[in-house]
Amino acid sequence: MGTQHNPASRLATLGWAAGLTTAAGVGCVAYGTLIERNWFTLRQESVPILPAGSKPFTVLHLSDIHLSPGQHKKSAWLRDLAQLKPDLVVNTGDNLSHPDSVPLLLAALAPLMAFPGVFVPGSNDYFAPRFKNPLGYLTGPSKLPRDAKAPIPLDTQALHAGFGQGGWVNLTNRAQSIPLNGIRFDFSGVDDPHLNRERYAGWPRGSSNQDSAPHVRIAVAHAPYQRVLDHFTTEAADLILAGHTHGGQVCLPGYGALVSNCDLPTWRAKGLHDWDTNGHTTPVNVSGGIGTSRMAPFRFACRPEAVVLTLTAKP
Repeated sequence: MGTQHNPASRLATLGWAAGLTTAAGVGCVAYGTLIERNWFTLRQESVPILPAGSKPFTVLHLSDIHLSPGQHKKSAWLRDLAQLKPDLVVNTGDNLSHPDSVPLLLAALAPLMAFPGVFVPGSNDYFAPRFKNPLGYLTGPSKLPRDAKAPIPLDTQALHAGFGQGGWVNLTNRAQSIPLNGIRFDFSGVDDPHLNRERYAGWPRGSSNQDSAPHVRIAVAHAPYQRVLDHFTTEAADLILAGHTHGGQVCLPGYGALVSNCDLPTWRAKGLHDWDTNGHTTPVNVSGGIGTSRMAPFRFACRPEAVVLTLTAKP
């Protein structure tokens, strides 16, 4: 005779398994919300793109700060980054997550404004996030709402004015040359591609022999859509810096990001990778970001980061 199963016992087993699964899920969310999203780290990379004989040059890459009132740990960590004494700070946008954040952000970044810097905006420098299902982040790229309720505007003008007063250069659809440590850096930046606002300004034009003189070309964008990477790589950028992806924000250990929030392959959602197109190759650093939307305040297996890139001479 076959083994007889007690229906009540089976139901109890299923209930126990469901309870265990729920408890594990709640634990993961609690960990991601209370611990990992405030477990800031520095990622360090080396990129050999400087003219021969150049001394190392350090770039601090910040992205996706998403500051909200009350985020004291994040603000303190940002202030402490000034101890790194970078040669250049590059901010690739999405600094805000609340209409009251601008003065708080400028205060947190004030020590870093003692160093040269450049910046471009992201969508959350224009509009505050609105409530949505947090799990929607895992279903595909985020979009501005299309309903009758208008997005909440942020004080982008005050943000950019504060950066400018601190000496940082606005690269929103602009190009500019900046001499730093005896090297001419040519920058080309775009407005947020996630909002389809990018307009390419080319590279700065100066003297007739500028292309033969030692220089470094750095492209800056918020969202690393493939069309943007293709453009800057074809235009012979030496380095592209971007953010937006949050490194996936929720990752599976041993697998990585589930989404990139754009058309970038998920395995490129964070880190330094080479981008190839039309016979050209350019290193791209995608920051995993420092914050999260305040509507989805958790990270899992994807610590918030700033990135220190040490630029070295070409071999």
